[in-house]
Amino acid sequence: MIQGVGWETGIMVKPISEDLRSRAVAAYVGGASCRAVAARFGIGESSVARWGRLFRATGGVTPKPMGGSRSRLDAHRDWLLARIAEKPDLTLEELRRELAARGVSAGYGSVWRFCEREKLTFKKKPARRRAGPA
Repeated sequence: MIQGVGWETGIMVKPISEDLRSRAVAAYVGGASCRAVAARFGIGESSVARWGRLFRATGGVTPKPMGGSRSRLDAHRDWLLARIAEKPDLTLEELRRELAARGVSAGYGSVWRFCEREKLTFKKKPARRRAGPA
């Protein structure tokens, strides 16, 4: 394989070049089978089929942008930050339940990652620590 997924590590390296995508799709649209195109260019058959569908739908083969956050909680960022500012001692589970009451399904881990991205911490204040031994 030329570029793309490092199958042995499972890490996405970078998208295959648009030039190679264009040549592969041109061969595929020209009548060659997915298997023949894949063998000719040293890429996966599923990639050829996927790029063919993309070409038919959009007229191009430009890869989608990589990286970034795709959390559904980002759409509710302003409300979440305002709610946390209003009541800073909310637990993650309480935030999750309030989101559910608003019709937003989110797991505990999703709420935690949102707070981590926003650099929010929920540390206890020193005045609230339990009394230690005398």
